[in-house]
Amino acid sequence: MATFLKAAELVFFPSFCRLCGDLLVFHRERVVCRECLSGLEVRAFSFCSCCGRFHFSSAGPFLCGACTETTPPFSLHRSCGPYRGGLKDIILLLKFHGCAPLAGDLAVYACKCVKGEKNLWENVDVIVPVPLNRKKKRQRGYNQSGLVARALARRMVLPFRDRALRKIHHGPPQMGLEAEARLRNVRNEYIISDRLSVRGKTILLVDDVFTTGATVTECSRILIQGGAKEVRALTLAQAL
Repeated sequence: MATFLKAAELVFFPSFCRLCGDLLVFHRERVVCRECLSGLEVRAFSFCSCCGRFHFSSAGPFLCGACTETTPPFSLHRSCGPYRGGLKDIILLLKFHGCAPLAGDLAVYACKCVKGEKNLWENVDVIVPVPLNRKKKRQRGYNQSGLVARALARRMVLPFRDRALRKIHHGPPQMGLEAEARLRNVRNEYIISDRLSVRGKTILLVDDVFTTGATVTECSRILIQGGAKEVRALTLAQAL
């Protein structure tokens, strides 16, 4: 029956990949084709074992100078891949063009990239997304990080708490700001809205893009302040 419906859809309502333009012919293909999804770039660089920042000259995981000087509020962070090419395009389609089905595809990609990272997943109690303010969420119809985090929680069979954190201010956009300005910009923008869901828990915080780390750092600080035992962070992509 599913095959018949797909055949009818191809005849009367054909859909094309938003990246390469090819016809979407398989049953589970929506928005982006299998080939483009399977070709997404994964992390192939060395990185700081704490903040997860990519490094191109070190031979393996290392502790960067910033983390040596100041320990961040999260215990570790990992990015799945670099914010460029197909991965960047898919995140932008999800974020700004209403392509919500891509959240599930990105969760599959994230699992493929970091499922084997024992230090990231071991003893995680709950997955929490970085929240959007109400205005942006209303404009987009959803929080893209929340959709990915929910799909990821489902795949990893972990509890998901969409309302553990809340963004209470709508500051200037982060885009174009330097690292210090980004940190100031997000300071005190988030609050704990569900203390029971975070108190004493090891939390995996999920966001879409890691640029300077300001958002992940501030959300982690608030979660620890609210009683979380430990915060680890996962982002889909890292700006280079």
